[in-house]
Amino acid sequence: MSESASSAQATALTAAPAALAAPTAPASLAEVRAGIDVIDSELVRLLAQRQGLVRAAASFKADDRAVRAPDRVEQVIASVRERALGAGLEPAVAEAVWRAMIGAFIDFELAAHAQVTHPQPG
Repeated sequence: MSESASSAQATALTAAPAALAAPTAPASLAEVRAGIDVIDSELVRLLAQRQGLVRAAASFKADDRAVRAPDRVEQVIASVRERALGAGLEPAVAEAVWRAMIGAFIDFELAAHAQVTHPQPG
């Protein structure tokens, strides 16, 4: 990474809350990338929290159908599309991201559910 890119990333990291609240026009590609890196770090932190909740949910569900919960998935997607509009995010982008995320978490939860309902002798 170049010195200017490192500097831009350091600036973006120290200004993370402000950058997330009111983005300003970046002056360079390095600043754009640094801003994206800050957002990506926050997304990873939030996804880790979501994973913890998904793991907890597995113990409350009776079977694989309850884990897959297609009605709940569609409810979440409808809500996300609506919130996306209010946030200035293209609803189709939000839906695609959420469907991919939900699919990955369903796979994760199915594995967690199997461990809860059919623990392996250890």
